[in-house]
Formats: sequence, structure tokens, C-alpha cells
Amino acid sequence: MGSSVRELAGATPATRDRYVDLLRVASLGAVVLGHWLMAAVTPDGVGNLLAVVPALQPLTWLLQVMPVFFFVGGFSHALSYRSLLRKRPERPEGAGGSEDSVYSAFLRARLQRLLRPTMVFVLVWGAAALLVQLLGGGGGLTGVTLRMVTQPLWFIGIYLAMVAFTPPLLKLHERYGWGAFAGLAGAAVAVDVLRFAAGVPYVEFLNFAFVWLAVHQLGFLRADGRIRRPALLAGVGLVTAGALVAFGPYPLSMVGMPGEKVSNMAPPTLALLCHGLWLVGAVELLRAPAARLLERPRVWRTVVAANGVAMTAFLWHLTAMFGVYGAMLALDVELPAPASAAWWAQVPLRITLAAALTAGLVAAFRAFERPVSAPPGAAGATGAGPLAALGATLCLLGVLGLSMVGFGGLLDGRTALLIAIPVSAPAAVAMTLGGWLLVERAGRGTGVRAGRPAR
Repeated sequence: MGSSVRELAGATPATRDRYVDLLRVASLGAVVLGHWLMAAVTPDGVGNLLAVVPALQPLTWLLQVMPVFFFVGGFSHALSYRSLLRKRPERPEGAGGSEDSVYSAFLRARLQRLLRPTMVFVLVWGAAALLVQLLGGGGGLTGVTLRMVTQPLWFIGIYLAMVAFTPPLLKLHERYGWGAFAGLAGAAVAVDVLRFAAGVPYVEFLNFAFVWLAVHQLGFLRADGRIRRPALLAGVGLVTAGALVAFGPYPLSMVGMPGEKVSNMAPPTLALLCHGLWLVGAVELLRAPAARLLERPRVWRTVVAANGVAMTAFLWHLTAMFGVYGAMLALDVELPAPASAAWWAQVPLRITLAAALTAGLVAAFRAFERPVSAPPGAAGATGAGPLAALGATLCLLGVLGLSMVGFGGLLDGRTALLIAIPVSAPAAVAMTLGGWLLVERAGRGTGVRAGRPAR
């Protein structure tokens, strides 16, 4: 792997925005570290350190960095889709070079990097969960693990939606610029007004789309060099988020807390959108010094290597964490009370062990993160765009459903509500796999070669 990383790093074009790659790795790394730190595991279950020590909740204003990842996604998706449009063959509308085929090729290229490692994770854990429950297990920490290990998949589901909506939202951006962002932000405001002032039920779930797509839209603006005053963006976002928390119905924590009546994350709120503005402005202010640092060959090789396994590490990091805690319980190692002096003293050991186990899992599964070229086929598949859109929708619903239901209670038919519809783990897996196959079929033989995804 070392030689390939060295070759990739050495072949980096001078025009590549290396800072975007760093932000992608750093944001996922912050999420992983945050999960390892916040997990307050005891023999009786899993809690949240931020609930045990509420004074730590302001740290979420620095460590809740998912908006940065979605912002980077918008930047990358804009470049990738425009690149495919430029590469399409000159053919009449409806043939292989049409935007319909470009869309299906774009979806296939972007979803492949997400869904190949995700499906391996799902199938491995599904088989393990079924075996454990057939043998009569599934209680204690094992049961907690089976329920919680899929929770980070919500991020994959949201990201799938961003990929699917990129072409139409990119057109809105090209026509209206900041106005397109303002429209999505205004919709998020309207949803929160209907939710908190008018008490309209279920309307809050619309902000899963409006808030995250607004952050994604900021990536389009960055791709066109239209974020010219990042300090102003950061200041407005920070002040507005602070005012909303101080005077509105929004909690202080920018991550979900157990038992809270209102969460800024699930579903996302206007306060989280303003938090995203503050983070985007802040990381843009660091762009110049970071770019200079990334000119160093060793630093850039590290970023390239990390990007090649980032999704695999993200998928398996909770597996590693629960593995460490399970081993400690099996070896009768005492688990101190969360936030006690002994608990804090044990943190470096737990994180080191979790990182080592994650590295082992990455070594085992990293090959599935490598993109696979589409085999040749007949160009101009009829209906490729709608077929790809249907597949992406099924993937989105399946991944979100699985993040909610987990692998606990497989033999009992356990379900979770997804948009008012009960979904079981097997049904969620079937939707995800079926959707992916549709996207693969639509993306083959379109006459458009995606190549390596632009970032």
C-alpha cells in the first residue's frame, strides 16, 4: 500500500485542492474520536459523557463537525458532476451522452465508494448477529452493540440524498448563487417556526433535507470561489446560533442527548444550520496556512493514505470500541464510573486499543473501499436516470432504516418507524442491496466514463 500511496501523492496535479482532502479526513476523524470519548460504558449499559458532565456540552460547538464533511461533499460533488458533463460524448438528447446518462454515471461513481464498504459491513454484522441470536445470545453489552453499531449509518443515508440531489441543486446554484442557499435556509426557518410556534406535528423531519442540503449548497459556493468573507460567515453563524440557544427552544449541545425533548441533531434544527455556518467560515479562515502545510510531501502522503480508508474506518470504529469494552469485561478489568478520576485515567488506554483494533479491521476490509471500473456495455441505456434515482432512493431508505433498527431482535422481528412505516433489519438490507444493484445497472454502458471521483 505504501508504494501506491506514494505514487498517488506524487501524481497529484497542481490544481488539486488538497485542503478539501484534509477536511474530509479531519472531520471523520473528529467524529470517531468524539464517539470514543463520549461513550460512557458500564456493565449495565451505555450512556453519554455529556449527560454525565453537562459542563462539557459547549465542546460540541467545536467537535460536532459533520457540517464540515457535508460542506466538503458539496464541493466534491460539484466538481465531479461538472467533469462528467464535460466528458460526455456529443450525442442527441436521449442517447448515451445525455444528462440522463451523466446522472446515472455520476450516481454510480459516487455511491460505489460509499456502498461497497457499507454493504460488506452490513453483511458481516448481519451474519454475526444472526449467529449470536441463534445461539441464545444477545443480552448485556452484546445486545447493546447489536443495537448501536449501525447508528452511524444515518450519515451514509443523508450523504446518499446529497449525491442524488446534486444535479438539480447545482442547477439552482448556477442560476441563483447565494439565493439557492438562502431558499433552503429559509425553508429550514419555516419548518422550525411551524414546529415550535404552531406545533405542527412531524414537520420537523423536513429539516433532515433542508438543513443538510443547505450546508451541502455551501460547498457549491466554495467550488465557484463565492465564499469571499469567511470571517463574516463564521461570525454571523456563531452569534446567531448563540442567540437561538440562549433565547429559543434549542439545547446547548450540538449532538443528540439521551432523554432530551429537543435535539439539535435528530431532526436537525436552525441552530445546527447556524452552527454549520460558523464551522464553514472557521475552516475557510484556516485554508491558507493549511495549504502551505500540505505542500510537504510527508504530510500530503499521510492525508492521501487516510482518505483511502476513511470510510472503512468510520464504519468499523464502533465495532472496535465495543470490542475493547467487551474484552475488558471478559478479562474482569474494572470499568470505572464515567467521568471519575479513574475513568479519565483509563481514557488513553481505551482510545489506543480502539485505534489499534480499528486499524486491524481497516486492514481486513480496506480493499472494498477501492472503486471498481464499470464493465463495457451498450451505451445509451433507456431510462438510466430514473432507474438510478429509484435505486438511490431505495439505498437511502434502507440505510436510514438500518441505522434506526439495528441488528438486535432479528429473530423477534424487531422494527423501527421510518417515515411512519415499520422497517425490519432484513427489509432494510434488502432495500439497500436492491437499490445499489439498480444504480449499478443504470450506470453501466452509459457512454460516460467516471474515472476516479473528483474531490
